[in-house]
Amino acid sequence: MKSKRIESIDLLRGIIMVIMALDHTRDFFHIDAFNGDPLDLAFTTPVLYATRWVTHFCAPIFVFLSGLSAWLQGQRKSKKELSRFLISRGIWLILMDLFVITLLTTSNVYYEVFIIQTLWAIGISMAILGLLIWLPFPVILGIGLVIVLGHNLIDFAEAGRTDFPLWWNLLHKQGGVPLWDGHFLFVFYPFLPWTGLMILGYCLGTIFTSKTEQERSKILLLMGVSLLVLFAVLRVLYIYGNPWPWKTQASGFYNFLAIMNVEKYPPSLLYMCATIGPALIFLALVRQVRGRIASIFVVFGRVPMFFYLCHFFTLCMINLVLFFIRGNTFEQGMKGVEGMPWKFIVIGQGYDLFTVYLIWLGLVIFLYPFCRAYNKYKTAHPGKVWLSYL
Repeated sequence: MKSKRIESIDLLRGIIMVIMALDHTRDFFHIDAFNGDPLDLAFTTPVLYATRWVTHFCAPIFVFLSGLSAWLQGQRKSKKELSRFLISRGIWLILMDLFVITLLTTSNVYYEVFIIQTLWAIGISMAILGLLIWLPFPVILGIGLVIVLGHNLIDFAEAGRTDFPLWWNLLHKQGGVPLWDGHFLFVFYPFLPWTGLMILGYCLGTIFTSKTEQERSKILLLMGVSLLVLFAVLRVLYIYGNPWPWKTQASGFYNFLAIMNVEKYPPSLLYMCATIGPALIFLALVRQVRGRIASIFVVFGRVPMFFYLCHFFTLCMINLVLFFIRGNTFEQGMKGVEGMPWKFIVIGQGYDLFTVYLIWLGLVIFLYPFCRAYNKYKTAHPGKVWLSYL
């Protein structure tokens, strides 16, 4: 059965892909990218804080929508076909993160550090979902709820510890582990909460296929508002849902910033509430896509993997060009940042936030025609299986 594409999902995905590119542009080019945490209120400015915080929406919404898309694909594929696709694509994404994204983000051809981050989290979650879809729906939903609502209980076991085995880092604790002869694996995105989030996205799909558009909007709006209320109550009272409480600041505005600063690595319950809540409200209110700007975002949303790879490659090339324009040498580039895997980066070199925004805007404009062309090719060749992996 062929299902009609829901453009509001493509629109939302496209918006978060473009916002994601801003975060990575800041990582490459902002003068203070390696000098401090942009969410640290003792270091940051309101504009820098906002620039970083808005990108919090990207990973959780993308993971959540990946689960939703898996459900929608299941409307036109058999369970066996869907399971095989999710597992194989999940493995593919993990390999891409290990070897391609690690290279593009670090410019380190020696792979002294393998970094597993967004694609790894999506890939392992997708593979697990590919196994879980054989279970009854209530069981799948229950597993997702237990993970998302309960994983912060693990924080109590982690408190005060610094030595974690590899399996724990992969599951729930960000950190690096040695591999062999000076090579390391750094787990940027522990997968357990992301897997729970993808499972819930998958389960949400039933609302899109069993309800009318009007009924769906009411349910999504109620769910979105409920998540924001839950966030507000749990965060302000510090009952549960984040590894650490917020600290009182000198002004009400900075109190608000402190409250909104929640844990992403791995994503806490409150982090997911604060990001998925607005996403559900967006899907509830936006039923039709109209206008030139919206259509541009839809294009990006239909080719997210293509955009993801292209934007990292382009940022890497721009960084190399600007690195040498600033008068640095190849030897300096290969030395990189001491104690870190990044090559062709010098701490203290870079640009102000306004210039970062200009580079980001130029990046998006540059990539749009390539994404549009690829989207047209992909749409015109639905039978080419390899296209579903890129």
